[in-house]
Amino acid sequence: MVKRGATAVAVFFFFVSFALQLSSEGDVEKKTLLFVFGDSYADTGNLPREASTSWKWPYGITFPGKPSGRFSDGRVFTDFIAKFLGIKSPIPYKLMKNLNTNSTRYGINFAHGGTGVFKTMVDYPNMSTQIDFLQQIIDRKVYSSQALNASIALVSLAGNDYSTYLAKNGSLKDLPEFSKSVIGNLTKNIKRIRLLGIKKIVITGLHPLGCLPLNIATNAYRNCNTGENYFSESHNRLLKQNIETLNDEVSTPVFAYLDIYDAFISSIETRQNNSDKLKPCCVGANGEGCGWIDNMGKKLFDVCKNRKNSLFWDSIHPSDAGWRAVYSWLKPSLASIFVS
Repeated sequence: MVKRGATAVAVFFFFVSFALQLSSEGDVEKKTLLFVFGDSYADTGNLPREASTSWKWPYGITFPGKPSGRFSDGRVFTDFIAKFLGIKSPIPYKLMKNLNTNSTRYGINFAHGGTGVFKTMVDYPNMSTQIDFLQQIIDRKVYSSQALNASIALVSLAGNDYSTYLAKNGSLKDLPEFSKSVIGNLTKNIKRIRLLGIKKIVITGLHPLGCLPLNIATNAYRNCNTGENYFSESHNRLLKQNIETLNDEVSTPVFAYLDIYDAFISSIETRQNNSDKLKPCCVGANGEGCGWIDNMGKKLFDVCKNRKNSLFWDSIHPSDAGWRAVYSWLKPSLASIFVS
């Protein structure tokens, strides 16, 4: 026979356990919201299926096992940042329009591959339009002001403005001046995000453009191009200066710079013994791209045997392993950037 005291203890622990369970479930609702703006380095599925190779095999072969609209064999930078914050990757904007508001509980990803601050070579929403989307959602009262005040914005641009400029002008002469214009308008955009009630805006620097497989294919992917990397560094210096100026204008630092450049360089340097460290895993044949097939259904690309050894998936985008390496390098500093 069970004694009354033992029963009371059992009942007590039952209610404690039940209360903890409710608390745990409540914490999910209170998780930080993540709003993502940018291009293919952050896009998790906003481009149309019929128009992007990110929806074609072998993209997504590592994660989630099929094409998901990510420009990678697996995860992209957004996924790793969401993981750090303890939330699921925010839903792509194009999907949330057809789902209930519960789908937006972790935030929304507005990033569209190929876009930039200005109009680029693709006709998809640029940074200003992506912010317009968030403004419209806020106007619909999807999020409370309290929820927005506990949210974070990730702004990730990978240089599409510059590739568009070079494609249209073909000259480097006025590129430094154009860079000032890019960063000036980017600065206006992140100020606008802040005015929408976001408590923290994290902006990634430009990665080492001179290490992209696209830019070093002519030297058999052996070495990075120092001139293009120098341009990335110049962009990042000016961006950091602007961010510091913005923080001087507010009582508490709101804007933070995320050093993607050094993370990429360090990830490359740790693979000194890998002669193919800069070679993309998925390589198109005869100038074609990864994921391309001919009219007969024959694939026009080859995929490497060991994807974990490749930092880059295709000629422009990091692989799942590449993003993981970048994230691992950044992780020690993320708490001070995202939580402070």
